[in-house]
Amino acid sequence: MERFHAFVTFPAILVYLFLNNLFIDIFFLLYGVLVCIIILVQGQHYWKLKLYRLMEKPFNQEKNLNLFRNSKKINLILIALIPIIFAIQLYQNDWGIIPENLILYGILSNFFAILEHINYYNRQLMIDNSADLKYIKRNKKLKIASLAKDLKESEL
Repeated sequence: MERFHAFVTFPAILVYLFLNNLFIDIFFLLYGVLVCIIILVQGQHYWKLKLYRLMEKPFNQEKNLNLFRNSKKINLILIALIPIIFAIQLYQNDWGIIPENLILYGILSNFFAILEHINYYNRQLMIDNSADLKYIKRNKKLKIASLAKDLKESEL
C-alpha cells in the first residue's frame, strides 16, 4: 500500500489539484502533499528492503542506511519550512484565510506529513495488530519505529 500511495494516490491528488485550482490558491496544500509523497517514497523503499532481507535478496546496506539518514535530515528541513510556506500562502491571500484556497486541507496534509515522518523515524503511530495494542497497554507508550531502530543499530 505504501508504494501505491507514494506513486499513485498522492501524485493523482497533485494532478487533480493542479487541474482544478490556481497554483497561488493551493500553494500550501501542494507543499503538504509533496512532502507526504517524499516521505511515503522513503517508507515504501524501507519496507521493500525489509522484504529483500526476508527473501535473502542482496542490497547495499550501507548505501541505504546513508540514504535514510540523509532523508531524515531532509524531512526535518521540509517540516521546518512548513510555517514559512504557510506564511507565503497567507501573504498571497492578503493575510486572510480564504475557503477557496483549501487552507484547511493544506493544514491537514502538512500535519499528515509530520505524522508520517514520526511514524517512520521516531515512534510507530500505526496500530496494525493485536500485538501492537498489547504492547501499548503493557508499556503505556508507543513502540519505537522499525526504521528508527534500524538506523540506531546501523543494520537494515
